[in-house]
Amino acid sequence: MLLNEGYSEVPDGKLAAVVTYLQMRGKPALRADVDGANWQLRRVVQPDVDWYRALFRRIGSDWLWYSRLVMPREELRAILESPDVEVYALTVDGDEEGLLELDFRHAGECELAFFGLTSALQGRGAGRWLMNRATDRAWSRAISRFWVHTCTHDHHEALGFYVRSGFEPYARRVEIADDPRLTGLAPRSAASHIPIIEPRTSRGSDDGHA
Repeated sequence: MLLNEGYSEVPDGKLAAVVTYLQMRGKPALRADVDGANWQLRRVVQPDVDWYRALFRRIGSDWLWYSRLVMPREELRAILESPDVEVYALTVDGDEEGLLELDFRHAGECELAFFGLTSALQGRGAGRWLMNRATDRAWSRAISRFWVHTCTHDHHEALGFYVRSGFEPYARRVEIADDPRLTGLAPRSAASHIPIIEPRTSRGSDDGHA
C-alpha cells in the first residue's frame, strides 16, 4: 500500500499515540476550587499492588492506560514503596474516585506520574480540585520543575486542562505499542473512540490491503 509522504504505517494490532510533554518551572497561581464539594484526598502509604492496579484500571481503562499492568509486580511494588513516590486517592463519601501519583525520585523535579478520575466525577470541577492539591504537594518539596505527559488516547480535554493548570508544552513524541484490548489487559469494550484493528491473520486475507 502506498503512503503519502510524511505518513508511517502502524502494524496491525498496534496503537499509535502522539505524546505531548509539559512542564512548569515555578508554582502558578491556583485556580478557584468548586464550592461545597465533599471531596477528600487520602494519602496511601506503600499501597498494595492489587489495590493500586484495581484503581488504575477503573480510572484508566477507557484511556487505555496499560503501563502499570504490564510492569513486573516486584518492579511496581518497588516504585510504590519508594519514599520519593506519593500515592493519593480522591474519595467521595469514602468511595475512591480518583488517583494521584507524584514521583520525586529524580532530584530537583517532580513527575505527575498518574492523574485521573472515574467517570462519576468528570465535568464537575474535581479535576481542577485534584490538580490544586497535586500542585501544592509537588511544590512543597525543593524542586525546580514539575512535569507531566499526556497522549492522544487520553480524554480530549486533557492537554488543554494541563495548559490551563500552568503547564507549558515542550516536546512531542510518537509512541507505538500493543493494543491492550488485544492482549487481555483491557476489555474489548474499552476506549470505544479508538477502533480496534485486528492482526491480519485474525481478519483473514480479504482485508482491503493491496
